[in-house]
Amino acid sequence: PLGPAEGRAAVLLQPFVHQVGGHTSMLTYDEHTVCKPLVSQELSFYESLPLAMRQFTPQYKGIVSVHLKKDSLGNLTLIASPSLGQPDSSAGGDPAVTLWHKRKWSHTQVTKTFKDSCPGKMLLRTDLQYHTDSLLEDANGKQPERKSHNPWGLHCHRQHLNRMSSKHNENKLHQFLLLENVVSKYSYPCILDLKMGTRQHGDDASEEKKARHIKKCEQSTSASLGVRICGMQVYQADTGHFLCKDKYFGRKLSPEGFQQTLRQFLCNGNQLRTDLLEPIILRLKALLTVIRKQSSYRFYSSSLLIIYDGQEHKESADHHLAFPKTHGTNPSRVDVRMIDFAHTTFKGSKSNPNPTPYDGPDHGYIFGLENLIKILQSLSEGK
Repeated sequence: PLGPAEGRAAVLLQPFVHQVGGHTSMLTYDEHTVCKPLVSQELSFYESLPLAMRQFTPQYKGIVSVHLKKDSLGNLTLIASPSLGQPDSSAGGDPAVTLWHKRKWSHTQVTKTFKDSCPGKMLLRTDLQYHTDSLLEDANGKQPERKSHNPWGLHCHRQHLNRMSSKHNENKLHQFLLLENVVSKYSYPCILDLKMGTRQHGDDASEEKKARHIKKCEQSTSASLGVRICGMQVYQADTGHFLCKDKYFGRKLSPEGFQQTLRQFLCNGNQLRTDLLEPIILRLKALLTVIRKQSSYRFYSSSLLIIYDGQEHKESADHHLAFPKTHGTNPSRVDVRMIDFAHTTFKGSKSNPNPTPYDGPDHGYIFGLENLIKILQSLSEGK
């Protein structure tokens, strides 16, 4: 028997290689789409997304059913089958042609697929393994910086597979959310993942979890700046590697360290990409205007991604005519997107654990955005 995806196109989900933060495993559904386990509060947010916010969030593309598959060697894979009632692009096609390719995630395979899915200059270490300590400091207190690819997403994926395989049998269907892959158009996506706001716990958090989150905020720049670094990858043009930082690094930063890391995010190994400062600041200001108008929204624990391409467009030097100087302010070369709405609450949310809606805009989020803009402006003034 064909199982849950009978006669329909089934898709083998691959780890999303550009995940720099978060703890949910993000998976690649296709070139322009990622998926993540469905949380009703997040779905509720996407379904009633205010029009003004749409340019600042990934596009919501629907829901897909996912099941775990184990082969005779014990390798685990996640298979997505289009949910019934979802538009099925493969309708009328030959189901045999659309069957998924058997690609197994053994360690060597993971590395190979990472190699295949990244541009050629990515000198991938074949021993790409994730150990918790490899992301932390080595004996000299230095972070092992030269990571050929961001190990964080792989770590999340392994943990997620382990959790799923210990808890569930193979036939159980899990609902996943399909979202736009906001970095698919970049050849070398440089990504900064910022946790926004002065409070991180959702209304549904237990006392224990609430205390834990409050402590993390107090001991990090979340309290002083309303924003902390949750993850980062920056392409270093001089070495051909990505420099990666994780949430543990971000939690320890002082406000000065935060500013230095922001500067490092805009450094490609050769110089500071000052050309990106103005478009990023403009987009953050546009977001600030939108957030100030969203009454009752509280974006607890949500992240803000700042994205640009680590591969500079060399053409502009050769073709002065094709690229007039004005493309320095073209915001399409940078992107700013809000993600992660599992703890976002707003008036009228179906799945809101807190029946009393909040009043006015999210001041913690606004505080973080204002500080972020200030710091970037001081960088652009050469401080």
